[in-house]
Amino acid sequence: MNNRRKFVQKLALGISSALTFPKIAQAEPKTLDYSLQGEAFWEALRKEFPLTDKRVYFNNGTFGPSPKSVLEVLKKEHNYFNEWGEYGSTKAARKTLADFVNVATEEISLTHNTTEGINIVTWGLPLKKGDEVIITKQEHVGNALPWLNRAKLHGIVLKPFEPAQTTEKNLQLIESLITKKTKVIAIPHITCTTGLVMPIKEIAALAKSKGIFTAIDGAHGAGTFNLNLKDLGCDFYATSCHKWLLGPNGSGFVYIRKELLDTLQAYWVGGYSDTGWDLMGDEPYIKGYVPTAHRYDYGSQNAALYAAAAEAANFHTKIGKDKVEARVRELATYLQENLLEKASNKIEILTPTEAKSRISMITFKSKTMDFRAFNKIAAKNKFRIRIVPESNLNAIRISTHIYNSKAQIDRFVEMVREV
Repeated sequence: MNNRRKFVQKLALGISSALTFPKIAQAEPKTLDYSLQGEAFWEALRKEFPLTDKRVYFNNGTFGPSPKSVLEVLKKEHNYFNEWGEYGSTKAARKTLADFVNVATEEISLTHNTTEGINIVTWGLPLKKGDEVIITKQEHVGNALPWLNRAKLHGIVLKPFEPAQTTEKNLQLIESLITKKTKVIAIPHITCTTGLVMPIKEIAALAKSKGIFTAIDGAHGAGTFNLNLKDLGCDFYATSCHKWLLGPNGSGFVYIRKELLDTLQAYWVGGYSDTGWDLMGDEPYIKGYVPTAHRYDYGSQNAALYAAAAEAANFHTKIGKDKVEARVRELATYLQENLLEKASNKIEILTPTEAKSRISMITFKSKTMDFRAFNKIAAKNKFRIRIVPESNLNAIRISTHIYNSKAQIDRFVEMVREV
């Protein structure tokens, strides 16, 4: 069978080399003037997005609308593959995304969302009944259910804690929960509830010193921070491209530290996962797994989606990842400070005020109104926000990104004050 496979591969290579296809389409050059400074630059950048002016979008933590260049690549790639009957390849996109978070191409598996990446890690780790996993009480369902499900089926023990308001206290909390049975720390980089930033680098160092795995829900990490996963030092990091990275729905990736590829068992496998297999002999077998994280993303994939995700990464890089992070921090800080100054008698801010414990989302509770009623009023005033029923917080979450402006925030704060 292996001989037949080699012959078919050589034949396919010969056929493809004899054909000439047009170059895969890339985004058209943009007219944005990158030399602009301050608010003038961000105002010009806003025009790169197709977002309507009929309402203010403050819900990037759920979905990040793509810039026009990403949508153009998505459309052109789809058209190309359908016009030429081609399958497409994710090889170039995989490298772009890996470079974006400073890891080797062999260390990322392409997924459809953060939850898929979390499931790959949750089920692949070598855990047994009684092993302990530290987790927070403010998890998104995408991180909570996989671990709850494994606890239900395999008897692992979850140890949830209520996050504190500072980096130091959260580090102390986690350290206090560690026992000889602790095998995994499975927490979010940024909580979906209050936008709290966990000190992942310090937590990863602590875990490593005790032989504990770190599995991070990074749904809100890629596209907010100038993310450097090697510097963070965690073992696994799952994220999506459709939130802060501003890529298309249905695209994401999970980082698996290369030293752990043979520790994290692959359970769902298919085309491109293996190094050889045979059903024709007396003893059917799978020879082994490819020596990369590609073993976890099996079978056919939508190459146009990942090309568009790569374009989103390029969009951030062209602006400057440090510049994007600084702007994201600036807008969230501006919102929090104005709420505290102008409406503190009417609301309770749940997001930490410590600068290093927040970045992109501000959550608050009204002292006078039900959170669902406030959401309806906000909608009537043309603001798209998100309510937070998780963990019984019953609060309001505002998530701003680089397409938002301080003028929009001023209007929202005035509405809060008046309501």
